[in-house]
Amino acid sequence: MPEFTEDIFFATIGELSAKLRAREFSCVELTRAFCDRLEKLGPRYNALALSLREDAMRQARKVDDDLRRKRFRGPLQGIPCGAKDLLAVAGSVTTWGARPFAAQVFDYNATVVNRLQRARAILIGKLSMVELAGGGGYRYASASLQGPGLNPWDRTRWSGGSSSGSGSAVAAALVPFAIGSETWGSIVTPCAYCGVTGLRPTYGYVSRYGAMALSWTMDKLGPMCRSAEDCGLVLQAIAGGDSNDPGSAGRGFYYAPQYVKKLSDIRVGYAPEDFEELAYPAARPAFAKALEVVRGLGVQLKEIRLPELPYSMVAGTVVGTEGSAIFEPLIRDGRVDQLEDRKQIAGLKAGLEVKASSYLKAMRVRRRMQDEARRLFGEVDAMLAPSLFGIASKITQALDDPSQPRPKPKPRGNRDLNTMGNLAGLPELILPCGFAEGMPVAVSLVTRPFNENLILQIGNQFQNVTEFHRQRPKV
Repeated sequence: MPEFTEDIFFATIGELSAKLRAREFSCVELTRAFCDRLEKLGPRYNALALSLREDAMRQARKVDDDLRRKRFRGPLQGIPCGAKDLLAVAGSVTTWGARPFAAQVFDYNATVVNRLQRARAILIGKLSMVELAGGGGYRYASASLQGPGLNPWDRTRWSGGSSSGSGSAVAAALVPFAIGSETWGSIVTPCAYCGVTGLRPTYGYVSRYGAMALSWTMDKLGPMCRSAEDCGLVLQAIAGGDSNDPGSAGRGFYYAPQYVKKLSDIRVGYAPEDFEELAYPAARPAFAKALEVVRGLGVQLKEIRLPELPYSMVAGTVVGTEGSAIFEPLIRDGRVDQLEDRKQIAGLKAGLEVKASSYLKAMRVRRRMQDEARRLFGEVDAMLAPSLFGIASKITQALDDPSQPRPKPKPRGNRDLNTMGNLAGLPELILPCGFAEGMPVAVSLVTRPFNENLILQIGNQFQNVTEFHRQRPKV
């Protein structure tokens, strides 16, 4: 029986794949080890919604049979993984993180689950999330059926929403990678708070069929991993057209960052005030170092800023209106009152009162933002900014009452880059870049639609010359 050390649990997809093919251990042994770890430590971080051990072991035996016959089916073959609990897994409970759906079972798989199975990845568990992915807005980290997501770097702090369980599970090496979802920051936040590398793909790249809907026009599914390379490998497996998703772009993705521009030809936009005045003071040295590392890669850095537009107001109107329309039956029949967070209950009810004219005006302004994004990426190939300007909040801290107020300098810098990226459907790569007060911080690269390979190329090079993504919490 092989010994599974922390080096194995914190290994990348490529490293685990090489060991499986070299028969250093079997897929059954690896899967059992990760199932044991997830079931033992998952509750420690409120990260585990449901273990899928029985089916995982069945799939692992099939992979071992393939490997014995030298049937190699790709880099995810035999790699354990987790999925946010808004993805349907046939015959298993899918709670959406919320008490009203605690017994909900679907008789089909989400498309992403089917694609992971086709790649021979081993789904070992469903991971906790903020209830209804935060629809309606919420005030406290405790807005989840499993309780607040606890950060492996400091369990008194939040792992981030709404893909909280995915962030905790990857950071604590309970799974090598996980699938999260983002509508307005739900991949970015847990990755930045937990020191995880993540990728929010272009809107429409990954099918959402079988995933809980929060916003038809903004929902996206993406990988949360150990490295930028891992993100590319997972995206290659889960991307592709799907007639069951009306928002599908009908395009697949092939991970090939080596075929994009040379680094010296890539133009990266940034705003100095993002790394200085806007950033939480303790995080500024890490952000400054990250900026210098990117500069040292040989890219062309150019100062550039987003136009002043009501990004948050528009995003709030779109997500609030669409989310309340989606959950209208829950609101009308009173089950919404079973949710944990009073603010969220009120927000979902209020969303039904938004006038159609207000929603349509927001969508018109959103179109202008999309046009501005197109213009912006005519000047630069990617934008660089802190993923979040501070560190993970305390789990007892109200999310709408931050204890670390920051000045609002003029010009505004690119503080709205994440919000604009979600409204325009742009891809974003989150890269751990150091620590502040013992907690992880990260920078993000955003680019134009379907240009993931470019930011993955920069991310790969960034991680080749740094070790931030290799740092481990004491679990």
